[in-house]
Amino acid sequence: MAEAKTQDSGDAAAAATDAADVKPEKPAGGAPVSGASKEELLQYYRDMLLIRRFEERAGQLYGMGLIGGFCHLYIGQEAVVTGMQAAITDKDSVITAYRDHGHMLACGMDPKGVMAELTGRAGGYSSGKGGSMHMFSLDERFYGGHGIVGAQVPLGTGIGFAHRYRQDGGVCLTYLGDGAVNQGQVYESFNMASLWELPVVYVIENNRYAMGTSVERSAAGPGFWERGQAFGIPGEEVDGMDVVGVKAAGEKAVAHARENGPYILEMMTYRYRGHSMSDPAKYRSKEEVDSYRKGHDPIDHIKDLLVEGGMTTDDDLKSIDKEIREVVTASAEYAQNSPEPDPSELYTDVLG
Repeated sequence: MAEAKTQDSGDAAAAATDAADVKPEKPAGGAPVSGASKEELLQYYRDMLLIRRFEERAGQLYGMGLIGGFCHLYIGQEAVVTGMQAAITDKDSVITAYRDHGHMLACGMDPKGVMAELTGRAGGYSSGKGGSMHMFSLDERFYGGHGIVGAQVPLGTGIGFAHRYRQDGGVCLTYLGDGAVNQGQVYESFNMASLWELPVVYVIENNRYAMGTSVERSAAGPGFWERGQAFGIPGEEVDGMDVVGVKAAGEKAVAHARENGPYILEMMTYRYRGHSMSDPAKYRSKEEVDSYRKGHDPIDHIKDLLVEGGMTTDDDLKSIDKEIREVVTASAEYAQNSPEPDPSELYTDVLG
């Protein structure tokens, strides 16, 4: 039996590898199939490119000593939050962990305010007191940014309870990583969400490494999305490098959560940088990272759909990139020119 199981696993792994190498199917006209309009693809391109360029600049500012503490970049994972954000409405809520800059931008938060918060300035979303991991925007229904691994999951479940209690029709997207899935409070949350049929979509961003430990060495059992089955929570695995596929899965999950209770999406994604800026990421090979950059990059995928589909040109996309770079440059300049918080801020927003 054990030998047969090993063979099955090997076959499945080989099939997954083969599938990953297959190019998108093309119709007679030569354009890759996506099912999305030109306008949608261009918006995805803009949104993901903003996140990427913003994170690249944040990395530069960190290297210059202008960002202190921890700084976790989202480079490579842009398709997950971009696709999910496209699947919700303005009555829904979002909460995530500490790799959160991309989520803030996708929610519509001003890049200037986000960058100012990263640099600890008064013009930041948390008045310079939250930094990279702890900023909020009630206007955009974004509830953090949380530094404790897995702590946002019960909070997101509570936000789902609030939506159900108020009967406002809202759903809470609760993001967590593959490392957080092994935390006990996650399963307490699953149990409560299922028991009370709370409108929560748990989005597991599986970037293959919990800090520096691969999922193969840290997680037993099959896919993470299947862990909800013990509580009667349905779910599925999604290609988290394909924004169009993410949006489609997100719409399905949100519709289910709105009417029937929790749903789990396991997004198979990949981060190009280390866990944080202090991580040299020596636990994986350069070849592994390059294989994702060259063969599975979410932004390049959308670029191919647009250009090969005859919907736009390389020059048009370069113009978009130029616009995005100007936005990011302006955010960095604003952050560096914003004043330090007044010392009196130490005593504000403190609950005794």
